[in-house]
Amino acid sequence: MGDLTGSEENSHFLMCLSQGHLHNLYFSTMKSLLLIFGSGIAMCFFSACKKKTSEPGPTVAKEKIIEIKTPYGTMYMWLYKETPQHRANFLKLAGEGFFDSSTFHRVVSNFVSQGGDPNSKDADSTNDGFGGPGYTVPAEILSTLKHDYGAVGAARDNNPAKASNGSQFYIVNNSAGYPSLNNNYTVFGKVFSGIQAAVDMAKVAKNANNRPYKAIKMDVNVVEKTLEELKTEFGFVP
Repeated sequence: MGDLTGSEENSHFLMCLSQGHLHNLYFSTMKSLLLIFGSGIAMCFFSACKKKTSEPGPTVAKEKIIEIKTPYGTMYMWLYKETPQHRANFLKLAGEGFFDSSTFHRVVSNFVSQGGDPNSKDADSTNDGFGGPGYTVPAEILSTLKHDYGAVGAARDNNPAKASNGSQFYIVNNSAGYPSLNNNYTVFGKVFSGIQAAVDMAKVAKNANNRPYKAIKMDVNVVEKTLEELKTEFGFVP
């Protein structure tokens, strides 16, 4: 092959220079793309890690309510925070299973259905109404908490301080309430669902002391619900 002329040499030199430049440009571009792609992967990785290790959202507070299972249905009871000593005491006893297998030993139609006496667990009906946990609870009688239908009150003897029996309670089963009891006994709760159970059990056959011939046993539990669950499941807003 013959020698290149000056013009051909210049063209050849420029072509080689162009090819070299394109070669360098290609590798430079690929390097940039790899850097960008790698950064994207790193960002996604750290983002995913951040999501996995992020703090959980705030927990929704739950309220403690009382569930009372009976042969006549299940009742749900709200304990008033305005009567803190009675509320704390009832939650404690229910949590310990104190009420389980005790009975509603005194049931009177259009008045009250009463239970919570540990003496009612035995076969001796003559001692029913005289038992308890061995202590009383100071009265928390408030004029704003009345003996309305479904009200839960604390039984007591005739002590001048009106201190409540430590465990015995009653549920007003009169649809009109029982106002004559107001300001004499501590009302510490309200049956907000299942009150018909208290009404029906008061209609059973009973002796002269209003004790049912067939024991009406209870199973009492502490249940936790959010305010939204109370509204959705029971239509109850405290």
